[in-house]
Amino acid sequence: MTMAPAHRVLLLVNGPNLNRLGQRDPNVYGSTNLETIEATVRTTVSAAGGTLKSFQSNHEGALIDFLQTEGPASTGIIINPGAFGHYSYALRDCLADLGKPCVEVHISNVHQREAFRHQLVLSPVVTGQVVGLGADGYEVAAQWFANRFMREDAGQ
Repeated sequence: MTMAPAHRVLLLVNGPNLNRLGQRDPNVYGSTNLETIEATVRTTVSAAGGTLKSFQSNHEGALIDFLQTEGPASTGIIINPGAFGHYSYALRDCLADLGKPCVEVHISNVHQREAFRHQLVLSPVVTGQVVGLGADGYEVAAQWFANRFMREDAGQ
């Protein structure tokens, strides 16, 4: 008897200023708003048999509270920490504590920007990073999780 795969919940977490996507400096961050990004990721996750839970906050503690509440039962995390990716050791420690597969997304290529943006403190605790692909970076991360779900369903 084949058992159905466990229900998968993927978290999509966005940090400060990402609620302003589509309005904030479109030359750097593009014209796609956060709602469109969430809908695109939700479609990919749903097609792979999962559910997406999205959360955005401009407050570090709120992001950590969400991750600590929802993270343990999740399958994985896509996170764009915004500026917190450069200095939030609290967010880094939270992700390390959860121990879930996690893909960090940055819309712009932070390595081509100001020097203070070059350091990404989450790097040692995330599974992978997508940097500089614009809003498409979220879809790349979602597709990675979708492929992972399908491989698990196939028993690989």
